[in-house]
Amino acid sequence: MSDISIFQDKSGQPDEADLIRELKDRYLWWQQICGMVFMRYPMALTGWNYPGAKYGWSFRMNDKKRTIIYLLPRAGYFKAAFVFGDKAVDAIVSSSVSDTVKTGLLQARKYAEGRGIRIDVLTETDLADVERLIEIKLKY
Repeated sequence: MSDISIFQDKSGQPDEADLIRELKDRYLWWQQICGMVFMRYPMALTGWNYPGAKYGWSFRMNDKKRTIIYLLPRAGYFKAAFVFGDKAVDAIVSSSVSDTVKTGLLQARKYAEGRGIRIDVLTETDLADVERLIEIKLKY
């Protein structure tokens, strides 16, 4: 699966119609994830970001100080990306999140801002993992 945004045109920020067309049925999961964030943090700020041609467009949801989640559109699906500090990583390891996510997070390189992970949102299990990760991100 490609790790580059399906939206590459810098001059055209994606809109809802673009997401529906490209994500198909998984657009509903995109909406559910956004709803999960707003339910837990109603003041979340949202916006599209274009860091360059290498990555294309991505969608961010932030609290006052940091990014809660990145949503990365791909052809027919999307990725949910997070960065977690040490306390959050410890909470994830002892949580009900899938072993695949735990392993990926523990194997991720540690940077000053924490460890990052990208999850392909392809199944209901992935959606449940993302929900739990949002809860942990907002707690820590």
